[in-house]
Amino acid sequence: MPDGDETVIRTSGLTKRYSADTGVFDLDLTVRRGEVYGFLGPNGSGKTTTMRMLVGLIRPTSGTATVLGHPAGSHAAQRGVGALIESPAMYPHLSGRDNLRVLARYADLPPTRVDEVLDEVEMTAKADVAFRAYSLGMRQRIAVAAALLKDPALLILDEPTNGLDPAGMAGMRELITGLRRDHRTVLLSSHLLAEVELLCDRVGVIRRGRLVADGTVEELRQGAGGGWISVAVDAPERAAELAARLPGVRSATVVDGELRVAADRDRAAAVNRFLVENGVEVSELRCAGGSLEDVFFELIGDQGESGDEPRQQPGTERAEVVNR
Repeated sequence: MPDGDETVIRTSGLTKRYSADTGVFDLDLTVRRGEVYGFLGPNGSGKTTTMRMLVGLIRPTSGTATVLGHPAGSHAAQRGVGALIESPAMYPHLSGRDNLRVLARYADLPPTRVDEVLDEVEMTAKADVAFRAYSLGMRQRIAVAAALLKDPALLILDEPTNGLDPAGMAGMRELITGLRRDHRTVLLSSHLLAEVELLCDRVGVIRRGRLVADGTVEELRQGAGGGWISVAVDAPERAAELAARLPGVRSATVVDGELRVAADRDRAAAVNRFLVENGVEVSELRCAGGSLEDVFFELIGDQGESGDEPRQQPGTERAEVVNR
């Protein structure tokens, strides 16, 4: 990637369609050098599918993606990427150190890298214990060590704290904070609000395969300046055109057939009145903003923990990504 290029990941119209309502659709995403970007959404929203496309495990239906200035999944891109996607896949009878030695040998890396990454993830003291004897938190740390073997500029982590106890989550957060201090770029997927709020410089919220918000944590918390007003109307497209003209309205869009207005709560009455006066039927109006949790649940609506995202067998994709 050229030194002057601050964009590490860029997607345009990226789509992976499994069915009419399952997959990833028209994703425009930008991740900048040196930041921790949080990919936030409920289970089944398309986070893992997006990451698989970025590392070349699956091909998009349409659209484009570049990673470190190269086509996503290409050998040129993979040289600078380390990834932890889904469950850690290691030989259970080998120690953590020996698992990393196997991967380093396969990737034609010097043996010294094994000790370096073990130290980086604070697993040196437990490095010679069999992988099957590790706690979930230790397994995650060894998996992160495997992703770091190539000393990548970009680290892609899919739900790295999933299933961890509070101590394990705190340890993983500390580890990711250390990666940021090393000026690495991290794309981190999660459905945990507290994790994202503590770790991430910017956040993208994905719902049913579509990016519905993007910005800093503070921008999302404040609705890009104040809050959100969601309005159920009979003619959402026309309502969006009308609402966008109102003073104090930053934007007006249609999300899943509902009008979403970026404006302070105190504009709600004016929005309602203006729409009704212009012949739009309003059946419901809700305000959100002030906390990341409020905005998140407003954005994802009723998707919840659907778990409807197609998943591969754990482990098959990990070895492929780490050892390219």
